[in-house]
Amino acid sequence: MLGKKENALVYVVGSVGYTALELLWRGYTSWTMTATGGVCFGLLYRLSRKISHLRLWKQCLAGGGVITMVELSAGLMFNRLLKMKVWDYSNQPFHFKGQICLLYSALWCLLCLPVMVLCRRLRRRFEG
Repeated sequence: MLGKKENALVYVVGSVGYTALELLWRGYTSWTMTATGGVCFGLLYRLSRKISHLRLWKQCLAGGGVITMVELSAGLMFNRLLKMKVWDYSNQPFHFKGQICLLYSALWCLLCLPVMVLCRRLRRRFEG
C-alpha cells in the first residue's frame, strides 16, 4: 500500500510529466490531460511493482495497454460524452471511435521505456 506522500508525488510527476510531453508534442494541452497523466502514471507505478520481474519490453507492452485503456476511457468521457474535443484520431488508420489508434498505442509502449525506469527509481526512493 502506498503512503500519502508517495501517492501525491506519483500523481504530480505524472501530471506534470505528461503535460510537458504534450506541450512539446502538440504545442498545447488541456487540464483533462494533466489529470489523465497523473492517473496513468499512478496506474503504471502500481503495475511496475507487480510486474518488475518481467523483461522490460514486456513491462512496456503492459504499460502501453494500460495507457491505451485510460486514453479510451478519458476520450469517451471528455470527447464523446462531454463534447470537449480534446483529441480526435479519426484520421488515423486502425482507430476506435477516434479515441485510440494503433499508432499512439505503439507510441505509448515506447514511452513506457523511460517511464518504467522512472517508476523503479521512485520505488527505490520510497522503499529504501
